[in-house]
Amino acid sequence: MKIQNKFIRLRFEHISMFCFICLISITGCKKFVEVPLPVSTISGNAAFITDQSSAAVLNNIYGSLASSGTFDSYQGIGIYSGLYADELTPATSNQVMTAFYGDAVQSANTSIYWTRFYQQIATTNVAIEQIPLQAKLTHKNQWLGEAYFLRAFMYSYLVNLYGDVPLAITSDYKVTNALARAPKSDVYKQIIADLKQAQSLLTDDYMDTRGSTTTDKGRPNKLTATALLARTYLYTADYADAEAQASVLISNPNLKLTALAQTFLANSDETIWALAIEPTDLTPYEKDYAAYNDGTPTVIPAGKKLSTYVYVSLSPQMIKAFETGDQRFTTWSRPVTTTDAPVTTYNLVNKYKSAVNGVEYIMIFRQAEQYLIRAEARAMQNNLNGAKADLDVVRTRAGLSGVTVSTQANMLAAVLHERQVEMFTELGARLFDLRRSGTIDAVMGAVAPSKGSSWQSFMQLWPISSQDILTDPNLKQTPGYQP
Repeated sequence: MKIQNKFIRLRFEHISMFCFICLISITGCKKFVEVPLPVSTISGNAAFITDQSSAAVLNNIYGSLASSGTFDSYQGIGIYSGLYADELTPATSNQVMTAFYGDAVQSANTSIYWTRFYQQIATTNVAIEQIPLQAKLTHKNQWLGEAYFLRAFMYSYLVNLYGDVPLAITSDYKVTNALARAPKSDVYKQIIADLKQAQSLLTDDYMDTRGSTTTDKGRPNKLTATALLARTYLYTADYADAEAQASVLISNPNLKLTALAQTFLANSDETIWALAIEPTDLTPYEKDYAAYNDGTPTVIPAGKKLSTYVYVSLSPQMIKAFETGDQRFTTWSRPVTTTDAPVTTYNLVNKYKSAVNGVEYIMIFRQAEQYLIRAEARAMQNNLNGAKADLDVVRTRAGLSGVTVSTQANMLAAVLHERQVEMFTELGARLFDLRRSGTIDAVMGAVAPSKGSSWQSFMQLWPISSQDILTDPNLKQTPGYQP
């Protein structure tokens, strides 16, 4: 694969330059690296010889994920997958957004995530190989556990966006250059193995770059690995283990559902793990605020359009999904109305509300999802009372009464609906749910005409990088798309 060739070769042949750039110039390093690094050149396995330098290599990954727009902003997975599915409607005529909304993407539109994730996987592979060899590391388990978690985390998105993907778990570019797609079952096995390793190495405490306990939730810990493991078990239909992992988090006294308005605040009680935004970033706050909200006035002045302020609004299908009295609709969305004819009211996504640095982080895992994971896992095991109890916790927080369904099929439908209205626009959750539940063709087939598109089943997965296909003779394009 071209990506592996380019970036893994870099880490072996030019590791000193990589570390130098990482430590002094990549956005996101400063927050995590709170003390200066040695001036001397770091090369080879010396990139991991101290706790400070080991943390710095990992910090580069966090900084890149937080600053690249992968998980927030107008080009983030949340906004593009929301357009692609049934959550969002574009406010602009931007060609890329139009392609996602019209379910007409090509590799030029979707390979951005492929490239970014494999770049970072290359780094984690080096870390996983090198950190165990270092005898002087005081916090070896922390850094190694983070690396295992990060590799699993990035593969979890690759497999859900692209299906079968190359499984690169070595830093030997001669191997990774010629990889074919691995079956997604094998990818999931690796994800689970990595997460179990992470759980065995990490603790429930959150750590800073010195390996000291902190209240900041910007670095993953054992709870973070458990959250992704619960999700992974659910996605792979291992319902007993999904319930068990979610139960660990639900029983943790330091995690709880917050008031809706406080959910997305930095280090909220509901946060399991979130990415911090670097103060030196050009837009030093959660970029979903700018993409979805951006202080758009409640009444848009004459001569202005919605596109003057934001990129998207909630789709009619998403608005209709909320029940009467659902406080998530009034708290996590807000109406704005145009002045020019035809007067139109739009509902903007309002989960992120601040343009002040440090007020909000990019939410990756939160406690409400764990209740929904356990509810679905219990329903799948025909524990309908248990599923109802978990659903009702989430619904009560939203100001709704409990569910009243009495069959397994209806309970599962209730869980899917609750996930839709609880986790809308959150990092592809809706698109992934539609696919894994087997409802995507029916839902998107019904929605497509209103989007001016025609849905076909192959569209549930996205095309991969065409450049990598040209470089790697064993790599094939996602079925249904042009090479």
